[in-house]
Amino acid sequence: MLTQEEDMEIAALDGRGWSVSAIARHTGRDRKTVKAYLAGQAKRRRRAPSVLEPYRDYLAARFVDDPHVLGTVLFREVGGLGFDRSYQTFTRELRTLELRPRCECCRRGGVDVTTEIDHPPGEELQFDWLELRETPWGQPAFVLIGALSYSGRCRGVFSEGQTGPHVIESLDGVLRRLGGTTRRWRTDRMVGVVCPGTDRLLPEFAACAKHYGVGVDPCPARRPRRKGVAEAAVKYLTRSWWCSAVVATPAQAQAALDRFCVDVADERRRGPGTIAKLAASEGLLGLPSAPFPAEICVERPVSRSALVAFEGNHYSVPAALAGTPQVTVRARLGEQTLVIVSAAGTQVAKHRRAPAGTGQRVRCAEHAAGLEQAVLSAFTTRPPCRRKQNRPPGQAALQAAAILRGEQPVDGGVVIDLERYAQLAQVAR
Repeated sequence: MLTQEEDMEIAALDGRGWSVSAIARHTGRDRKTVKAYLAGQAKRRRRAPSVLEPYRDYLAARFVDDPHVLGTVLFREVGGLGFDRSYQTFTRELRTLELRPRCECCRRGGVDVTTEIDHPPGEELQFDWLELRETPWGQPAFVLIGALSYSGRCRGVFSEGQTGPHVIESLDGVLRRLGGTTRRWRTDRMVGVVCPGTDRLLPEFAACAKHYGVGVDPCPARRPRRKGVAEAAVKYLTRSWWCSAVVATPAQAQAALDRFCVDVADERRRGPGTIAKLAASEGLLGLPSAPFPAEICVERPVSRSALVAFEGNHYSVPAALAGTPQVTVRARLGEQTLVIVSAAGTQVAKHRRAPAGTGQRVRCAEHAAGLEQAVLSAFTTRPPCRRKQNRPPGQAALQAAAILRGEQPVDGGVVIDLERYAQLAQVAR
């Protein structure tokens, strides 16, 4: 009996005009066997019955009880009924028999078929987050990816967080790298864009969209496949760029991503041309001269050298705040300065805002002098303390111990020994 592969090979060779003898020599089979298979007279090998066939009725009844029952639960139950194969065999045969019903509510997208949606040039820009939980610099990173629906051109900007101001800052960076904006934006229900549990935009993000003169289309809840261009861009950048990127800092990662998008991603083929050629016909709208003035507020600890970390740089504060567990850094988009506020709400420092991720240390002369004075004043020429000298409890310690034992009153009062009064009363009798 021939295998399925041999049967297919014999049919293919016969279709090419080979003789029975030539096919027999090529496959190593007998001429009579080959002739019988070509004539359709050979017996076909029947598929062996499934090892789950004895349990079909039980499994079908269990799926009627609960269509979402776990495979591990079913495997444990049929094991108690005599099934002695592995879990891998159980799941494979369960898929082959197609016993589990399909739940319409849980089907991804609600349908199995999809269709291509035509996007006019310059009409829509889709956004999505690329979350990097493990990075070479040891801190999680978030990259806002923007992709043009018509051409597929994509750009990304690294961000320290996913709050509203961080979203707006990264969004403006994506728009500047694309060279303009479309007439509408499409996002999912990301934090900082949509009010949780609703389909309404946050007031700050609505004002941001008005600042750029665009409309926003949030994706409906539990309706995937609504921003496939951005999701495809996230998948492409993750596998083609991030998995092999040689970077050590956020600044290096941002520079490498910008180069990759221009040199590699834009040169991908799309029809007769490339993505770059398609993007040239997008007709994007112009951008305002300044980004939307959202204010970023983050809480940061102060190091022992009186420095506060923000966006990959370090900014100084007065030496008296060294080691403080928390201060607030405030930076408004479009402005070249930032302020640092203490826990009491007092402004303690104001600095120029260095480019994000450049590793600069911004310290004003006043803070440097104060820190130097604090360090020098902490120096001493005294010898270290001797720890093996005899130092018994002093007079103050003995007096405090007497007060604790009740032998001496607090604040120097008179102690009345009642035991002495009892002795005198006994003698008087």
